[in-house]
Amino acid sequence: MSESSLVPEQALAFSPGLAATIGLEETILLQYLHGLFQHREAQLRDDYAWLSVERDFLLRQLPFWEALDLHRIVRSLVDKGVLLVASPPLHSADCLIFALNEPQRSTASPTPQPIQQPSSPSAPARPRSATQLAANWSPSEDLLQLLTLNHNIPREFALDQLEDFIFYWRERGEINHAWENKFRQHVTTTWRRHQQQQAEAFRQGMSPALDQHWRPSPDAMDIMIRSGVEQDFIEQAIPEFILYWRERGSPPKELNTRFIQHVRVQWARYTSSVAHSTEPTRISKDWQPGPDVYDILRMSHIDEQFARNLVAEFIIYWRDSNQAHTSWNSKFLQHVKFHWAKQHQMQQVGRKHDGQQPGSNPTGRTRDTSLADDLSDTSWAK
Repeated sequence: MSESSLVPEQALAFSPGLAATIGLEETILLQYLHGLFQHREAQLRDDYAWLSVERDFLLRQLPFWEALDLHRIVRSLVDKGVLLVASPPLHSADCLIFALNEPQRSTASPTPQPIQQPSSPSAPARPRSATQLAANWSPSEDLLQLLTLNHNIPREFALDQLEDFIFYWRERGEINHAWENKFRQHVTTTWRRHQQQQAEAFRQGMSPALDQHWRPSPDAMDIMIRSGVEQDFIEQAIPEFILYWRERGSPPKELNTRFIQHVRVQWARYTSSVAHSTEPTRISKDWQPGPDVYDILRMSHIDEQFARNLVAEFIIYWRDSNQAHTSWNSKFLQHVKFHWAKQHQMQQVGRKHDGQQPGSNPTGRTRDTSLADDLSDTSWAK
């Protein structure tokens, strides 16, 4: 404070618009640092005008801040991309080496002058030119402390990201003059993503129950039908989906989303793999399903040997019916899926009654059931 009670020290002016954009403290410090270029000689390096100012000088001129405050505000300006810094954090360094993030390419650029470093055995290094990231690069201790103090990021978490950071940037082969700033951005972004994942996992409750009566929601059905998937195909996929996740023991939390993905994958394989002839034909005596049929059945978690055991009765039925179809592969897929679902239902009924009922067969194949039932049950052929 000046000795005069009427005239205090020189007032600090700041732009209200800039303060609304980057913050009040950041604006005061930025405009004060900008004014130092009018009274001190700067050094032009890499098209930027660099200036060195002593920490104690800043503390005297800005007495309402301490060293930690200056450090915090300087890092905020760096994060916002308006200031470049080439010195250690102010809470441990004797001076601040900085440049405004405005390239000096015109003739009005400051005259290059050497930066006057303070007489200290641990004077900070001058700004270095851009280089490629070294394979053994590691962040400074000051940066690790900064991440802990300003972002509450554990030191172990930051160091765990080092290997991925080095691999990514060395693969890209880019050069940079501020790898520590790049690493800070990488760690803070990864930390925020990690916290979001933890919060999401905490918000979600237990997995929903998945029983044999489960059905996709009307919205899910509408999405699949509008995507061109036949409703019969969707209905046939429901028992397979239930069986698959019940056997895994832990149904997914997003049942409808997983079911849509399941149906879309199977429908895409089905439409692209099963060949359709242009003219209807009768089934031949030696007809066999194509290899793609068994691939689709394996995707549906249907045993291949179970399907092969149904080929003979499939041929006999359709030869006796004397009907013609354009795709016997698709008919056979429907046939196998029908009997696979039927077998699963019979097994569930058997488990509910703690044993098989008289006259029933655990295999559930049509040739093991009543002949009259087989002859009257032709729903799979529709």
